[in-house]
Amino acid sequence: MEQEIKKSKFEKFHDKYYKLLLIIPIIILIISFFYIGKIYSQTGDFLYKDVSLSGGTTITLNGDIDLTKLENELSKNFSGISFTTLTDISTRKPTAVVIQSRSSVEELKPAIEKILGYSLNDENSSIEFSGSSLGEDFYKQLLIALIISFVLMSAVIFILFRTFIPSIAVIFSAFSDIVMPLALVDYLGIKISAAGIAAFLMLVGYSVDTDILLTTRVLKTREGSLNHRIFGSFKTGMFMTITALAAVLPAFLLMTSLPDSFRQIFIILSFGLLADIMNTWLTNVSIIKWYCKSKNIQ
Repeated sequence: MEQEIKKSKFEKFHDKYYKLLLIIPIIILIISFFYIGKIYSQTGDFLYKDVSLSGGTTITLNGDIDLTKLENELSKNFSGISFTTLTDISTRKPTAVVIQSRSSVEELKPAIEKILGYSLNDENSSIEFSGSSLGEDFYKQLLIALIISFVLMSAVIFILFRTFIPSIAVIFSAFSDIVMPLALVDYLGIKISAAGIAAFLMLVGYSVDTDILLTTRVLKTREGSLNHRIFGSFKTGMFMTITALAAVLPAFLLMTSLPDSFRQIFIILSFGLLADIMNTWLTNVSIIKWYCKSKNIQ
């Protein structure tokens, strides 16, 4: 009985304020656009790219390296250089240091050898170099793939629902699920690799699951009231999202020995899933409910 009273109060609250709740994600989306625009004005791109997309050198040093000394010395002579420590899963002891820079191998390798006091070879290190033109071409191809996947997803949504406003609501929520994590990644200064772009590509699929669930249950079924169908979708959708978060977020937090590319996928997916909670259950719900009330769909 008490649970029913609480549910009734929440329904009254949601019926009264659901349009105002729509303002919250819209404000966050606008702030995200402004911040991404700021990054674009400063760098000429929408995100920070690592050497796999911008071109440069990646040197992995095996063993327990004095990272503080290495970082202090190299940062004096190389701008935009980054350092990542890889650790053992069980012991948490450092196993390697990954250094990335836009400088050439001929410039970076001697500087590292001078600081460490020994020569780098196949046994104590690995070196990779990618040209700037190759990285830029790869970056453009990934962006084209991302755009095509989003367009195809949008076409499927229109074919599935054949109604303009509900379809736009799903697409708008999916778009926000990409823009908001991108702004957060930019704010944290994370350099995006090819794996990071792939993670945004995965978000196109992840982000529409709960939106399709909500829209299908509200528009294509007539069991129970409008609020009953929305709240039923919420229970199922939140279970789906929390299950996905339970898979990717601990992987990012605990698997510190994994390469940055893997951890980058996990953190971007986590950001996207968290954004999806807001964009589905504030943005999409508000638009769908507004639409249903205007069409007298109960």
